Amino acid sequence: MSVHLTTPEGMWQAVPYHHVSVATGSKHIHVAGQIARDADGNRLSPGDLAGQLADALRNTARGLAGAGASFSDVVRLRIYLAKYQPEQYPEFAAGLESVVEELGIPQPLPPLSGIGVDFLFEPDVLVEVEAYAILD
Repeated sequence: MSVHLTTPEGMWQAVPYHHVSVATGSKHIHVAGQIARDADGNRLSPGDLAGQLADALRNTARGLAGAGASFSDVVRLRIYLAKYQPEQYPEFAAGLESVVEELGIPQPLPPLSGIGVDFLFEPDVLVEVEAYAILD
């Protein structure tokens, strides 16, 4: 495997992701921000943060698979959240947990950043996911 996830001693351990990923390989895969839309551009899970995160992660998995990768090859995730408030964390976590097994997302997660923004692609978009992966 070309990706090794770790959280070195002395770093905060009580988070659901690793702080560091070490990758070797020559094929770099960047999946652009994925939102809750189907292949025809139809809106999925309107008004539902958990549902939109699950749908965006499924689209991210499709992008990775199209390049011959999976979530086990991901070295970095970025998740943008529109108008995010800390009290929404349980809904965010539920969306992630609902697809972890289905999509083979490692636990703890690869290094990730959750970034709150004022708005995303269109007013109904609550979450957008970017992934960076490495293959040998």
